[in-house]
Amino acid sequence: MRNHTMVTEFILLGIPETEGLETALLFLFSLFYFCTLLGNVLILTAIISSTRLHTPMYFFLGNLSIFDLGFSSTTVPKMLLCLSGNSRAISYAGCVSQLFFYHFLGCTECFLYTVMACDRFVAICFPLRYMVIMNHKVCFMLATGTWMSGCVHATILTSLTFQLPYCGSDKVGYYFCDIPAVLPLACKDTSLAQRVGFTNVGLLALICFFLILVSYTCIGISVSKIHSAGGRQRAFSTCSAHLTAIVCAYGPVIVNYLQPNPSALLGAIIQILNNLVTPMLNPLIYSLRNKDVKSALRNVFPKKKVSSN
Repeated sequence: MRNHTMVTEFILLGIPETEGLETALLFLFSLFYFCTLLGNVLILTAIISSTRLHTPMYFFLGNLSIFDLGFSSTTVPKMLLCLSGNSRAISYAGCVSQLFFYHFLGCTECFLYTVMACDRFVAICFPLRYMVIMNHKVCFMLATGTWMSGCVHATILTSLTFQLPYCGSDKVGYYFCDIPAVLPLACKDTSLAQRVGFTNVGLLALICFFLILVSYTCIGISVSKIHSAGGRQRAFSTCSAHLTAIVCAYGPVIVNYLQPNPSALLGAIIQILNNLVTPMLNPLIYSLRNKDVKSALRNVFPKKKVSSN
């Protein structure tokens, strides 16, 4: 270690195997990012402006929109700067921040989808007691718990990663600072950080996925007991958007982990789907078939037009 200079910044090498495609990717990802920002801001505007949407389900949907805005903004702006030909350097503190917020928001996503599944479970299995069980205090505590748990999880992983000395290569073979890309650059044994990171991330995802599965199994049993076809259709329609969002979030990750030796390109594609495409799709998933959200948005913009005249 005495023969090496301590690393003060890292160089992001970008998306693997995409040389020569920078201009096309810049245009495509810029469009995706703009749609992500616009869609989630519109969802938040609809929820805040309409009293009809001041319910537990839309409260958690608002939290999801805040998450989507933050999660995509953690990695995408720097990626766009690199694709546009700007410096690929990221400061040591910037790398630490990027890794922290990536895992903070990623953990929050797992907990938030789980809480939303539990909310749908209570709404369908205990409809008469729904507003009593999911009162304002409970919703606030659940939302606060998801964000705080994500912060604790990210603090542990970030501390383990950056307590190691970095005094050799500064080239991160990826488009953002993530644990698998940064740890190989450390000048010390990384086995503890690797084991804790893999266990934490894997165990957290499995527990959340199991709880979601249990919630929707109970929901399916309750829906099967509804005699009218219209009642079953209404119950299913309240869950279809959430189920679609879960498939978009967990599907790519499951496909990636099922590969015995996933390529670097496949891993990058999976990350881009999670970081950019899923946050862009969530507003569409929750609004296309949701009459309340569409009605709230229609009520917002005419008022703005009238007030500007």
